[in-house]
Amino acid sequence: MAAETGPTGLRERKKAQTRTALASAAMRLALERGVENVTADAIAEAADVSPRTFRNYFSGKEEAIVAELVDGMGYIADGLRARPADEPLWESLRHALTFSAFLPPEQLEQLAVKVRMVMASKALLGSQLAIFERLGEQLTAVVAERTGTDASSDLYPRLTGVVAANALRLAVFMWLESDGRLDLAELTADALAQLRAGLPEPDTSTTRRHQP
Repeated sequence: MAAETGPTGLRERKKAQTRTALASAAMRLALERGVENVTADAIAEAADVSPRTFRNYFSGKEEAIVAELVDGMGYIADGLRARPADEPLWESLRHALTFSAFLPPEQLEQLAVKVRMVMASKALLGSQLAIFERLGEQLTAVVAERTGTDASSDLYPRLTGVVAANALRLAVFMWLESDGRLDLAELTADALAQLRAGLPEPDTSTTRRHQP
């Protein structure tokens, strides 16, 4: 505990605060001005730090703009890690990835605005993919912990982490395409349920479940 309250802990907190300030400024400016009209220097100025400090945290404006979303993925992995150890893994994944069910409507709308902006920008395509790649990596680590497997040599934790992350990615895309007519948490839960069941072929004799 002493390390958390000493100089090292203070430095780490200040670094985290600076990164958060830069990420917040980058996202805000991108929403206000458009991605193409944002510069690294403008982000640094908005966060009240030097351009050199900006470069200590991010390789460019694209990385900074999506940082808020990338960092948010960590909360999902933390949610999975916090689930009961004796709970079935796919049930734990469902609880962690349907985080949107617990967000206030205004916060969910803010998330939609941010993700839609990122998706619409060709300049952010690579950074957009990094959001869910990061989540896949984090989920892989937690799945390996829970199952006692080695992510460096066992396929299961990597496959599960990547598949779960991309299930969320697809659910987000469908949610945004529906302009809110579909529920993000329900889409995510349905995607995970189908994966858990082995992706059985749909029954085409009945009405499709997620029609706009």
